[in-house]
Amino acid sequence: MATNEEGVQDSYTAKDLAVLEGLDAVRKRPGMYIGSTDSRGLMHCLWEIIDNAVDESLAGYCKKIDINLESDGSVEVHDDGRGIPVDKEPKTGLTGVEVVLTKLHAGGKFGGGSYAASGGLHGVGASVVNALAERLDAEVDRNGKIYWMSFKRGVAGIFEGDGPKATFTPASGLRTIGKVSVKVTGTRIKWWSDRQIFLKDAELDIEEIYARARQTSYLVPGLTLIVNDNRSKTKTTETFYHKGGISEYCEFMQPDQGIGEVIRLTGQGHYQETVPVLDDQGHMVSTEVERDMLVDIALKWGNEFANTNRSFVNIIATPKGGTHMTGFEKALTKAFNETLRSTGTLKKNEADVIKDDILEGLTSVVTVRMSEPQFEGQTKEVLGTAAAARIVGDVVAEELKKFFATTKRIDKANGRLILEKVAGASRTRISARAHKDLQRRKNALESSSLPTKLSDCRSEDVNRTELFIVEGDSALGTTKAARNSEFQAILPIRGKILNVQKASLSQMLDDKECGSIIQVIGAGSGRSFELDDARYGRIILMSDADVDGAHIRCLLLTLLYRYMRPLIDAGRVFAAIPPLHRIETMGGGGKKGEYIYTYSDDEMKKVTAELIKAGKKWKEPIQRYKGLGEMDADQLRETTMDPDARTLRRITVTDGAAAEAMFELLMGSDVAPRKEFIANAEIDRDHIDA
Repeated sequence: MATNEEGVQDSYTAKDLAVLEGLDAVRKRPGMYIGSTDSRGLMHCLWEIIDNAVDESLAGYCKKIDINLESDGSVEVHDDGRGIPVDKEPKTGLTGVEVVLTKLHAGGKFGGGSYAASGGLHGVGASVVNALAERLDAEVDRNGKIYWMSFKRGVAGIFEGDGPKATFTPASGLRTIGKVSVKVTGTRIKWWSDRQIFLKDAELDIEEIYARARQTSYLVPGLTLIVNDNRSKTKTTETFYHKGGISEYCEFMQPDQGIGEVIRLTGQGHYQETVPVLDDQGHMVSTEVERDMLVDIALKWGNEFANTNRSFVNIIATPKGGTHMTGFEKALTKAFNETLRSTGTLKKNEADVIKDDILEGLTSVVTVRMSEPQFEGQTKEVLGTAAAARIVGDVVAEELKKFFATTKRIDKANGRLILEKVAGASRTRISARAHKDLQRRKNALESSSLPTKLSDCRSEDVNRTELFIVEGDSALGTTKAARNSEFQAILPIRGKILNVQKASLSQMLDDKECGSIIQVIGAGSGRSFELDDARYGRIILMSDADVDGAHIRCLLLTLLYRYMRPLIDAGRVFAAIPPLHRIETMGGGGKKGEYIYTYSDDEMKKVTAELIKAGKKWKEPIQRYKGLGEMDADQLRETTMDPDARTLRRITVTDGAAAEAMFELLMGSDVAPRKEFIANAEIDRDHIDA
């Protein structure tokens, strides 16, 4: 067994592995299931239970949901749906209530036909709430009876009294505690959150509950949600009920004076999906299933600039969007550009509008209903079902085309106002950008005050002048002494510049080193770059002949490729090749030896072999240059800077698309492709520094 420096035994064997069974996993890692253990986590638990009741409403059974916040710290949700099944589940031998509340990945939303569209998908919601509750009481009205069951931290049993502190005895099974009319059905879930799990200051925000209840009442027309806050002496009750659906919701959220009425885009699409299905033998078999997706969208433009969007899948909010929002925005942009062109609202010489132009002042509610949507994670913030993008896009394209082609006088006038607004937003954006580019060019690129660290040349002849971008201030003194000040300028940069492949335009402009390079070259950047305005005929990158030097050279090339591409296309960018070794030969008969410079380890080995063959000796050890700063001015001039003796490597882009793809792979924000590239690269370790 290994021992580290502190003398602690360092072991990792199979006995160190823990396998968490059932609800233990939830209690051990609650954040995985509810996001956090603060107030947001409490709210997530509440809506897991409410969403189950809402699913009953979507199925056509539940009409009313009561939400009660009690002074003893408990929360109760009561619905008049069908009630959780009370008969025994054949596989486990447990009642439906116990299965739903104690087993992860158990429920009626896995394609069994109980729910066509639901918010619950993974079968973990109710059981997670139970696992994180100090006490949970479940009461079900069904078959003319009232059934009762209690749990403590996910374990079924009996409490000898009220509240979570009462004596608890573990015991399985559902008990009958009374009778009701056969027509009465429903479920009551009451629980006390476990303060061992949740933070002390975690509490339910009543305003947030109101907002969510209001939102749900808009999304499920005809459903009544009643929120009773009994936590203080001044008890409050709020009722939420809306018939108008998402049209009313859109009106409610509109922050400014609207343009016309709410536009409703509705439609449906069909898609196929391969899902695992249980066969008669209990085996999971991949089966091709047919799915339908309903799309319902409400849009309303306003006179101001704020964009308000809400998106939902089976009434579950998707604040981070997903495939349905991707399809919505893409189709919206395409439809508007086609209509703007066909109506002549945009002139032929004007650029297409972009997504931001259309979203300016837009209030939208995007809802889709579907069976078994694929979400990214239990928190259901992002929809992943691929077909949603296509179906939503088709509905938006078709319905918007109909709206703008309408012959109704009012709708036609409103459509014209919306088109004018979007076109105006596009023109304003382009004008503002042009003004910004002009100011930036004036201030940053055409300023007469060049950086103080630039050692400029005397000549202004672009056919002769050279700009050396040098790695490190330490090399500045040597390069200044080695240069020909008539036509060679020196700009030192400090270490590794910003990786512009990952950075935004504003970040690049704010970076001191990048700004200096753009300012010194003097031809602008990006779309405003003018090759003829460049102050130097050659841009020469001069860095150390080591790994760091190669990295810096790559960063500089990324900057030049992205923002000053014409320089590379014109063949005006070069990489200096400083020597790696200096071999000093011994002269015979009192004669002075000579210096031989080599530029790689292979070349050095070849030269020494030739010297041995010729019977010549050299001084040991052979000098290996670690950086430009180790050379004196004469050596640097002779090897790297003198046009008559130096070797330069011209940087060319023969295939722009391939080069851009490689830059993105090696220097971009997406880690996965780069990781795969490194993992699969066939590299000879002996030649890494060759």
